[in-house]
Amino acid sequence: MFKINDNYLKLPGSYLFSTIAKKVSAYSQANPDKEIIRLGIGDVTLPLSPVVIDTLHGAVDEMGKAETFRGYAPDLGYDFLRNAIADYDYKRLGADISADEIFVSDGAKSDSGNIGDIFSVDNKIAVCDPVYPVYVDTNAMAGRTGEYLVDQQKWSNVIYMPCTAETNFAPELPKETPDIIYLCFPNNPTGSTITKDELQRWVDYANKVGAVIIYDAAYEAYISEENVPHTIYECEGARTCAIELRSFSKNAGFTGVRLGFTVIPKDLKSGDVSLHSLWARRHGTKFNGAPYIIQRAGAAIYTEEGQKQTKQQIAYYMKNAKTILEGLKSAGYTVSGGVNAPYIWLKTPDKMTSWEFFDYLLENANVVGTPGSGFGPSGEGYFRLTAFGSYENTVRALERIKAL
Repeated sequence: MFKINDNYLKLPGSYLFSTIAKKVSAYSQANPDKEIIRLGIGDVTLPLSPVVIDTLHGAVDEMGKAETFRGYAPDLGYDFLRNAIADYDYKRLGADISADEIFVSDGAKSDSGNIGDIFSVDNKIAVCDPVYPVYVDTNAMAGRTGEYLVDQQKWSNVIYMPCTAETNFAPELPKETPDIIYLCFPNNPTGSTITKDELQRWVDYANKVGAVIIYDAAYEAYISEENVPHTIYECEGARTCAIELRSFSKNAGFTGVRLGFTVIPKDLKSGDVSLHSLWARRHGTKFNGAPYIIQRAGAAIYTEEGQKQTKQQIAYYMKNAKTILEGLKSAGYTVSGGVNAPYIWLKTPDKMTSWEFFDYLLENANVVGTPGSGFGPSGEGYFRLTAFGSYENTVRALERIKAL
């Protein structure tokens, strides 16, 4: 008889955002007259920029002609996109990353789960707490996380690095030595960042203990402060200890068309084994690349007009973030984030749990957010609101919350 991967059976309940969707659906069915404003899931709402749409149309036309038709994309991605990424996202910042160290994919979420394929199940992971749940969930599916401790809402074989108000929602170096360290800055869900000097400490630490850092930079385009690094490869020694994940979803609105990339330098090795070579083999065998049409659209982001339109979209969302941040502060809430990321991290009032505040907002203000406990044990008592709605809905949601 066939057997299943019983690690999946250890996962607690359903995925965070699935639970939210079910709760909202049930409320909507019971209250069809209520208009719900969604500031929960981190999905963009603005349409793709004109330069992207024009490029998509042009690429579709190419696919209809024999002389310009394209079939399977190259394993690593098309040169025109990887060269643009290398020049704009890395060389422009003084980061030593070449085009052949960039692997184009269908998104950072896919890569954050798939990257575990090249690591032994015996590796011990360290994660910020709270943080994007996909890191822990996919390692749990692979069998690295031990047993789920229901009373503590954590896994027995995971090193949790608390990110609290006392640490400015940034992690401290772990006391127990990990093999794989997940860092996400600007952070999802807290919106926190660290300086280049602080990130350098992590790079130095990883090189010292022989750990690898998986660095999620999906929100780097939202950084507004000069001392916050846009890539881990701005730090000396990062080429020998760090993998970086990037996405086109949040900066260019590609959540519906899917595009991202992962950087693995050729200097990153385990003993004599190159992780670059392992990922290249995995990428080629279990292909999760993106079609020619989508990669052409991605390359359009790096044109002068593409950058102009992308920055306009980011500015729109950050205006929303500022509106929420300042509005909640004036209403007496304790909030952070919203400066270098489109997320606002809110301390729940009156000692409410995260899910109690979720229900309270849904039922009394018809506003949907994300319970902080869904991002890790240290997220309990906190709540995430996103800036990815329309400005009009953002203002209306804030008015409803302030009226409670």
